[in-house]
Amino acid sequence: MTKVSSLRVRARVLAASAAIALAAPLVVVVPSVAWAQAQVLNVQDADIRVFIQDVGKSTNTTFVIDPRVKGTVSVTSNGPLNRRELFELFLATLRANNLVAVPAGNGVYRVEPAENAARQPNAAGGQFATEVFRLRSLDPATAADMLKPLVGPQGQVVANPRGGTVVVADYADNIRRIRALLSQVDQDRASVHTVTLTNSSAREIAQVINDLIAGPGADGKAGRGAVTVVPVESSNSILLRGDADAVQRLLPLITDLDRRAESSDDIRVVFLRHANAEQMLPVLQQLVGQAPTTTASSSRSSTSGTSASTTAAPAATAASSASIAPAGTRASVARYPGANALIINAPPETQRTLAEVIRQLDIRREQVLVEAIVVEVSDDAAKQLGVQFLLGGTNGTIPFMGTNYTNISPSLFPLAASAAAGNDADTDASKALRDSAISSLLGAAGVTGGVAGRSGDVLFGAIINAVKKDSGSNLLSTPSIMTLDNEEARILVGQQVPITTGEVLGDNNANPFRTIQRQDVGVQLEVKPQINAGGGITLFLRQEVSAVAGPISAGSTELIINKREIETTALVDDGDIVVLGGLLDQNETASVQRVPGLGDVPGLGALFRSKVRERGRTNLMVFIRPRIIKTVADARAVSLPRLDQIRRESQLVTPEGDNSLDAVIRSFPAPPTPAQPQ
Repeated sequence: MTKVSSLRVRARVLAASAAIALAAPLVVVVPSVAWAQAQVLNVQDADIRVFIQDVGKSTNTTFVIDPRVKGTVSVTSNGPLNRRELFELFLATLRANNLVAVPAGNGVYRVEPAENAARQPNAAGGQFATEVFRLRSLDPATAADMLKPLVGPQGQVVANPRGGTVVVADYADNIRRIRALLSQVDQDRASVHTVTLTNSSAREIAQVINDLIAGPGADGKAGRGAVTVVPVESSNSILLRGDADAVQRLLPLITDLDRRAESSDDIRVVFLRHANAEQMLPVLQQLVGQAPTTTASSSRSSTSGTSASTTAAPAATAASSASIAPAGTRASVARYPGANALIINAPPETQRTLAEVIRQLDIRREQVLVEAIVVEVSDDAAKQLGVQFLLGGTNGTIPFMGTNYTNISPSLFPLAASAAAGNDADTDASKALRDSAISSLLGAAGVTGGVAGRSGDVLFGAIINAVKKDSGSNLLSTPSIMTLDNEEARILVGQQVPITTGEVLGDNNANPFRTIQRQDVGVQLEVKPQINAGGGITLFLRQEVSAVAGPISAGSTELIINKREIETTALVDDGDIVVLGGLLDQNETASVQRVPGLGDVPGLGALFRSKVRERGRTNLMVFIRPRIIKTVADARAVSLPRLDQIRRESQLVTPEGDNSLDAVIRSFPAPPTPAQPQ
């Protein structure tokens, strides 16, 4: 019997007992025998584990079979096979059954499912391999997306963007096919062309070309990969990179657009999106050598819609020296008051330059929220004790004697003079005495006791005054204001108090009149922020807190105004709280008025002296915290918590349980209000 018949019989016998395969890996150890001659292979529905064992004996190779290797195979050769050809046919059979032979060293191979082949060393005979492809022009991610459909289910494609490479693990023959494919695709056939414009703007033409090659796709990106258009503003040029034919088709179009711009009108209207045309106008006028236009009043208060202009000779000379208009040409810039627009009358080259300046200045500016905290804590205490007496006569025969002190109130002398005048004479002098007595009594505090009388021509009186006064006050104000970068802002919460500035009585009190000036009293905050490149904010700030303390005296209409003011320039980081200034003041005053000699007598001397002691302590601090508002989200994050805080105020809730603030917000027609905070 030939060897082919022996293999066929052995395969059929062992196929019937395939169920005895063990769970542990099967190791097939083949003795070293010489390959005698070429053989014809014919195996039908043989157990694959038995097939591997027979091939191991025939090729003198040791195989370690994974327990997951199961199934049957059918292999037929149409001619005799030598040892090398049989091993290659064996590897092809394993691949057809989704298996792979992995070298394990010393001529030993491990047969296992091909699903883990990408994580193993190269398979036998180079049948499964891993290769790194270094790309020259293709993007690694793009190349990986292109190669993934070309590898088998057991293969892997990994992109390395940093290294510009792609790692492919698959069967060796497929690796060779992918290598040939990449050699054809990974080629930089793009050409680069530079077009220098004479009459048009590089940015404008580049935008037109990009919109043209984008095509009518829904996403607007179709066709962008063919040609890349990049404007170079410094030289007013356009760089074109892409397929040579596509670039050549765009060159005549760019040339034609640039030529048409030369014959266009020299007048151009630019509508601003963020900047103020009135503020930008003088800057552009200086650039073109035009005398700057100054407005007689700001646009906020202008009612006519036009602005008066004045021309200054020195300014015109300076502007002419800095003009960007070509020599021999005339350029001018004007503002249209009906819209936030500028009108440029200049050659095309000057128009492009001014348009680029406008583009860089016309940007959305950041905002700054400035929050100030003013804290003042004061404590005042006063003690007064004094005794005054008076003894005298009205006819001049009785000597006059008395004590009077100016550091306490009421004073005895005005009271005595008013009592001596009586109600008999209704003269101006008696009225003045009565007014002085009333004013002295109104200024009294604490406990005031005394006695006064008249016996014939004798007038006598005595007053004892004692008071202890303690007063404390806490002032806390937190004004806040939001403004644009480099824009001055002011907030005032208070009243306007009339202050007398002049008074004229005239001859014989004829035609009297008084002039007054109203003064702002309350909490005032004036600030101008400047955002720096490093995130800091330079603040030009003035903070004032004022209040009416009362009249100068009981009979006077003049007012005393307490005022705390700080004006400074500070550099503060975004969101930090810093102290701008403060005052720590503590003073103590003691005043003693006595009758010489008698006021020093122990015990009895208390009747001949007046003692006043006052102590005051003030602690005033001003803090500031600026916050940069860059986006709409930042503005909402600042506004919504404050809106929610006001909504929780009980005074805004009606008896029906509705919030009046919410009712007002709901009445806004459009745009819709932001979502209420939870």
